[in-house]
Amino acid sequence: MNIIFTRPLIDAEDLMRNFFSSNHKIIHLPTLSITSANMQPINTKDFDGLIFTSANAVRFLKLKNDEKNIKCFCVGNITERSLRLKGFNNTIAASGTVNALKNIILNSEKKIKNLAYFCGDVVSYELDKDLSSSGFKVKKIINYSSTKITDLNSESLNLIKKNQPDITLIYSKRSAESFDEIVRKYSLSELMTHCTVMCISKKIEDFLKSKGWKKTKIFNPGEELVKIDQFKNE
Repeated sequence: MNIIFTRPLIDAEDLMRNFFSSNHKIIHLPTLSITSANMQPINTKDFDGLIFTSANAVRFLKLKNDEKNIKCFCVGNITERSLRLKGFNNTIAASGTVNALKNIILNSEKKIKNLAYFCGDVVSYELDKDLSSSGFKVKKIINYSSTKITDLNSESLNLIKKNQPDITLIYSKRSAESFDEIVRKYSLSELMTHCTVMCISKKIEDFLKSKGWKKTKIFNPGEELVKIDQFKNE
């Protein structure tokens, strides 16, 4: 199958390798450019726990100290794995949605009340405000920014035209917006007629449906290969 990956290479390299090994053809089409927001280093001893809603927040984390036993709440397995690779050993992962993450935090130990929340400059859900209204003290720290990519080079455009996409993987609403703009800007709608857009959340799926996309499905991070192999066998 011909599969479009919309994540930056650093986030998708391992997964893309797995798809190559399963004889899928990969079209890499990053829809967001992620850069550091130059956060000031924090001392983990100032907080009871840390919150991460993406692996990007982990990537650009800066610490004053080397204490990594602090409780870390992660939106999903990919984010948790990123923290583990950095040496954090007290982590818990939600099922891939911010709402699930919020529920885990609400049901956490009573002594965990002072939290640092790391996120990008654009968020679809004000987690810090929701937790604050529930009695938590939350410091929101923006440590990365995202810019939409809506231009295609000739090589990528030709690759898409020569290999009609079967599947597109979308990991955020902002990425979905960028992808939809690219398709319209380069008149690729007809080429995408048979393409199934796989979305990491219902919010992303609802946005794409509002833009006229007919073939959409929801998946959980880490299940991409299983879901696509199911499509192939349908």
